Amino acid sequence: MDYTNLGRSGLSVSRLCLGTMNFGPETSEPDSHVIMDRGLELGVNFFDTANVYGWGENKGRTEQIVGSWFAQGGGRREKTVLATKVYGEWSDWPNDGRLSARHIRLACEASLRRLGTDYIDLYQMHHVDRSTPWEEIWQAMDLLVAHGKVLYVGTSNFAGWQIGVGQAMAQQHGRLGLVSEQSLYNLMERSVELEVLPSCQHHGLGVIPWSPLHGGLLGGVLRRQDKQRSAGGRAAESLEKHRPQIEQFEKFCDELGEQPANVALAWLLHQPAVTAPIIGPRTLEQLDGAARAIEIQLGADALGQLDAIFPGPGGPAPEAYAW
Repeated sequence: MDYTNLGRSGLSVSRLCLGTMNFGPETSEPDSHVIMDRGLELGVNFFDTANVYGWGENKGRTEQIVGSWFAQGGGRREKTVLATKVYGEWSDWPNDGRLSARHIRLACEASLRRLGTDYIDLYQMHHVDRSTPWEEIWQAMDLLVAHGKVLYVGTSNFAGWQIGVGQAMAQQHGRLGLVSEQSLYNLMERSVELEVLPSCQHHGLGVIPWSPLHGGLLGGVLRRQDKQRSAGGRAAESLEKHRPQIEQFEKFCDELGEQPANVALAWLLHQPAVTAPIIGPRTLEQLDGAARAIEIQLGADALGQLDAIFPGPGGPAPEAYAW
């Protein structure tokens, strides 16, 4: 496994991040424990979750599964860089969601209880809250950091300008500020190259791409169909629209002799500012397969072919759309 610093911080994380969103809804607790153990064996030390994972009536279940894994001991917590998130609504009751100082504090305490730990390595804002000023957000986060309950702060699904405003305010007060941004980013969805990636590079944030396989479309979906398995989720909605591109992509992967999912992950690892794509395995087999992506080296010709199949926005703004 390769490692890198998370943004400009001194925190060392694996180039693949183990996403836990399937733990509970799709993967049983015992199987989830096996996957996390295997992750450590492979050298993956960066785990991502969120307080709302488990969804619906089972919100928080995923954090509980991670917490029960930590409780087994054996250095599991000490070896893991743990990232979780705050924002999601927990009920219809006022202040039971978003990024008010009150909710940030209470949500953090609840996550710590479910996770069975006394600190969170990376506490991420799951979405922008336009109704809460940065002054209030930083007041709440500073208090958590001062009490040792949070070590680093990150964002998720923020626009480039929002990152810039938040970071400028942090720096005005001598704070470290943000160290990461978790964005939707993959070969098929490259909008963040316009504003978010340049902002992250300028301010020293590591980018943690989520949905690196675009809901399965980049994971060999046509091969699965040939085996009588239908696509699901985003793949089911978008496959026909993007079929020509997917056919070209899978043919390109065949020529490389690599699995499509691993090529898609490897492409992300070649992009500026990317720290670690999030892999969300439902099975041990999927985790073992993803580890191959670290070893794939894509030369300029291969990267050019992938750009031709999946054209991005044309580079950073404003050059992408203006003279």
